[in-house]
Amino acid sequence: MKQPSPRNRRKRALKRSRAHGVQVRIATVDDAAATAEIYNQGIEDRVATYETEPRSPRDQQAWLQSIAGCYPAVVAEIDGQIVGWAGAGPYRARKCYRGIGEFSMYVRRDWRGQGVGDLLVGGLINEAERLGLWKLLSRIFPFNEASRALCRKHGFREVGIYEKHARLDGPWLDVVIVERLISANLNVVCL
Repeated sequence: MKQPSPRNRRKRALKRSRAHGVQVRIATVDDAAATAEIYNQGIEDRVATYETEPRSPRDQQAWLQSIAGCYPAVVAEIDGQIVGWAGAGPYRARKCYRGIGEFSMYVRRDWRGQGVGDLLVGGLINEAERLGLWKLLSRIFPFNEASRALCRKHGFREVGIYEKHARLDGPWLDVVIVERLISANLNVVCL
């Protein structure tokens, strides 16, 4: 059976990423200000990251430039306004881990619980496959049930818990480790 070209797979994947007027597309450096604003909401809310220092648009622009072409980053957009983003970066610096992306996802407060995260994770997985990654992973606070359920829905499995991984505003917090293999790329020799 003929395999669809990566270009056609990408078109179909991004086409499937549209629902309720929300479109998922590949992030660009022009999205830096909007993604920084959304990330800063996540930092303020203290439910998804240990980070406590706000990110500037310049920080996000540098990060987007650093992963371009190697790791996936997508945004959810409605009527020209970005309402969420998901992106992955290197898991570790060693060459043998180059096909593993460690990801994060953030949705604007007023769009949470409306399916945006579902579209973002689906788009992120599709883009990771197109780029040749063989695994996505993340760490999630145990009390962030929405993110854990979303990851399970998309085929991630919980593989363990890092106990007292770091402190956030004083108390130690654990994190649940999730991973998803991208079976289409398991035979990739190198990236």
